[in-house]
Amino acid sequence: MKLRLPFLAAAMSVCLTSCGLTQPEPVRDEERRAGAKQHPILLAELGGAYRGDEAGYVTALGARLAAKAGLADRCTFTLVNSDVVNAFAVPGCYIYVTRGLLAIVNSEAELASVLAHEVGHIAADHGERQEKRALWRSLGVAAIATITGSDALTRLAGQAAGLFTLRYSRQHEYEADALSVRYLRDAGYDPYAAVGMLGALGRNEAYQKSVRGVDDARSIPEWARTHPLTERRLERAAEGAGALGVQRDELPENVLGYLRSVDGLLYGDDPEQGFIVGRQFAHPVMRIGFEAPPGFTLSNSPQQILIEGPDGLRGSFSGGPVPSGGLPAYAGVALERTLGSAPVTIVSTRQGATNGGRALYLAGLIATSRGEVPISMAVYEAPDGGAYHFLVVSRPDSTVLAAVPQLFSSFHFLTQDELTGLRPRRIKVVLARPGQTVSDLAAVSAGAATPEMLLMLNGLSGRGALGSAQPVKSVVWSR
Repeated sequence: MKLRLPFLAAAMSVCLTSCGLTQPEPVRDEERRAGAKQHPILLAELGGAYRGDEAGYVTALGARLAAKAGLADRCTFTLVNSDVVNAFAVPGCYIYVTRGLLAIVNSEAELASVLAHEVGHIAADHGERQEKRALWRSLGVAAIATITGSDALTRLAGQAAGLFTLRYSRQHEYEADALSVRYLRDAGYDPYAAVGMLGALGRNEAYQKSVRGVDDARSIPEWARTHPLTERRLERAAEGAGALGVQRDELPENVLGYLRSVDGLLYGDDPEQGFIVGRQFAHPVMRIGFEAPPGFTLSNSPQQILIEGPDGLRGSFSGGPVPSGGLPAYAGVALERTLGSAPVTIVSTRQGATNGGRALYLAGLIATSRGEVPISMAVYEAPDGGAYHFLVVSRPDSTVLAAVPQLFSSFHFLTQDELTGLRPRRIKVVLARPGQTVSDLAAVSAGAATPEMLLMLNGLSGRGALGSAQPVKSVVWSR
């Protein structure tokens, strides 16, 4: 790709000094209090905090970048236990980075560019500006509201993420990019690392599309699409770095230090949250599994699995204790928790069985301002006295409803053979042997690792021999 550095260098230089972005207002105390209150709720929705040395590494690096933005001691940085590649900031300067993003980063400067970008959103007060324009979004809230007209049903989509996760405008992304390269330079990092980070995001997106496809159950959920990638963003990031008068590689990226920091990082699904393989979900701790029909997508979290199907179908899968009254009472509690005060009429019920116990299936209609909306529910008795359930809503005229029984009937308790294949994986940094290729490394990596996956993780473009003793990320089974 040809970068037009001279074309906008002067304009970028003027913008950095006169666009009103270099003197951020302090983070407001009321925003900090609101962020602190919602922080644990948001974490519960998105995967929880990741515990490990990597978390402290992110916190320390974030604090260094925030100080360069004039926000010292005003920001909280959290590493989220999710393999989805994402980072975002919310009002109050609460900044979140997923471990999935750490896996595809290849230098400390690249990670610093992500954190600097999010700090830039806070410094430029983008959250406040977006809120005033009513652009807050949630995990499918817009789609569910369109279907039902009922605010109560947005709980299927995750309230916390809906309150805080937003899609910035293109101009906001450009502004945050412009600020991030300056924060990088001021913190002593190569500002061109911002270009490398955007490239890593692009490689990951291309890889996900190549192996999973747009309709696969592991497609990136809507909440992760907070930073749209374009070639223009790559060009502008390079132009912004050039406008600072810093030559490429003049400042360090700290590749080796970064690789040492992520050596041992959990990669892929966490056993505590369950595994998604293709269109199948399996939880080794709960010993349960199910399979989504073709065209459906699944998003994992500690509390529930969010389900999206064609034609606006939305649903969730979760579990809990069975109250006195058995499965019917459990179903009533789950409906009330999800629908709130929205009136629902149950039109049919039937009993069934799974390989582990009894099952209850319900169909009903929710009365909304836009008419009646179908809801389907399946409840399964667990051996430990608890239960699990699906809840699915859809458009009244949707043809996708025919696939719901297929989803419900796929639920089962895992066999020992199925459990044996559910093992966590971790990143392991190794030194390439003389003549070793990425294909050779993939052959000894864990969990059907492919050369394409390792090329993406390491930011490499060819399958030729690796450099002798070159440090590269591989994937191994966790002990």
